Amino acid sequence: MEKSKILVIEDDGGIRTQMKWALNNEYDVLLAENTEEAIKLLTRFSPPLVTLDLGLPPDPEGTDEGFRLLQEILKMSPFTKVIIVTGNPEKEAPLRAVSMGAHDFFEKPINLEELKAVVKRANYVQGLEKKNKELLVQLKTESNRDIIGSSREMHEIFTAIRKVSTTDVPVLVTGESGTGKELVARAIHLQSRLGNGPFIPINCGAIPEKLMESELFGHEKGAYTGAHVQRKGKLELADNGTVFLDEIGDLPLPLQVKLLRVLQDHKLERVGGREMIDLDVRFLAATNKDPEELVRNGMFREDLYYRLAVVTIKTPALRERGEDILVLAKYFLKKHGGANEKIRKLGEDAVQAMKKYSWPGNVRELENKIQRAIAFAEGRQISASDLGLPASTDEFSLNLKKAKERLEMEYIKMALVKCDGNISHASKEMGLTRPTLHGLMKKYDITTKEMQNVDTEA
Repeated sequence: MEKSKILVIEDDGGIRTQMKWALNNEYDVLLAENTEEAIKLLTRFSPPLVTLDLGLPPDPEGTDEGFRLLQEILKMSPFTKVIIVTGNPEKEAPLRAVSMGAHDFFEKPINLEELKAVVKRANYVQGLEKKNKELLVQLKTESNRDIIGSSREMHEIFTAIRKVSTTDVPVLVTGESGTGKELVARAIHLQSRLGNGPFIPINCGAIPEKLMESELFGHEKGAYTGAHVQRKGKLELADNGTVFLDEIGDLPLPLQVKLLRVLQDHKLERVGGREMIDLDVRFLAATNKDPEELVRNGMFREDLYYRLAVVTIKTPALRERGEDILVLAKYFLKKHGGANEKIRKLGEDAVQAMKKYSWPGNVRELENKIQRAIAFAEGRQISASDLGLPASTDEFSLNLKKAKERLEMEYIKMALVKCDGNISHASKEMGLTRPTLHGLMKKYDITTKEMQNVDTEA
């Protein structure tokens, strides 16, 4: 492993030799006795560590030259860890240096063990900061490439992803359906220490309750009728990686107890098993419901909620993201329009319609409408009618009847999105019979396809 470079800036030849002897085994030591030599070595080698004697020529008894060089070093390389060496028992100068950006200080005569400890600590901190900087660059260029947006709300999301990705804490992602919760979870996973491991998504609302326990925890051969072979569950398959529990609010209460135990102990037991299996898994979860309301209503365990929601990230609704709507529309047009080269751009009426529309299905609905428009468009531009949107919302404000119809249509779409296109669930949610909802959907030309979950959230 390559040694870290350290530049020792010291005008006393004896002390320079002493420090080189003390550090030479663990570091690649560079030596400078004045500002000119120091600048040359800093420019050529960019050492991450520097020890700096404030008393340098032409004023070895003062500190002006040392402070000037400190400013120059931090200007050239803000991440360099500068350790101040002082022969003055007064603490005023080194404390001022620390306030300017120096990492630490120690006094002459030099205690070699203290010197080694201070340098080792500075090297460790510098390494962490360098890794975090590299992760940030990678995060911007790789993990976020499918999360499109430049609004303030999305910048806050990017910042949150960057901060939590370098920790192992559980994260709960909340937000309406179609806002990109899984993409946020994937971005966090890719930048975590387990980023090279598996990412296992589990939709807690899509698996029948009777199968959920085996799906999560696996089972042993003969654990129940039909269990002909041993089978690992998804939690075990996520070992050395990340498990993403989507729609965690739909997890049955008995399984919430078992999941809580896994979060606490990092161990699981298969159904019908007697052996505890160690797990190294990062837990990420998501819900489109209000988790605190679920807790108040007794539908979700409070202790599990606090275990999963160490950090909470709320994905914004598309209607809250301003110009991101057009940015995303153009992205999806480019993504899906390759096979239809006649499509070139969005017409002005389409742009205005998208800005006025409330987007109850969020980014997922926008992508589906762009795909629809590509199929329906006859010219080189996409129109509002190609998107299935009114050219102007003014037509709905002409009379009370049309305003009511507009509200009714939006409400039906929101219910269908919430229930992932399941008509039975949506009709119960709205207090309607299934035939009545079918009739309203036919009236407003609403299909379940555009309201269902798709893989390409953004």
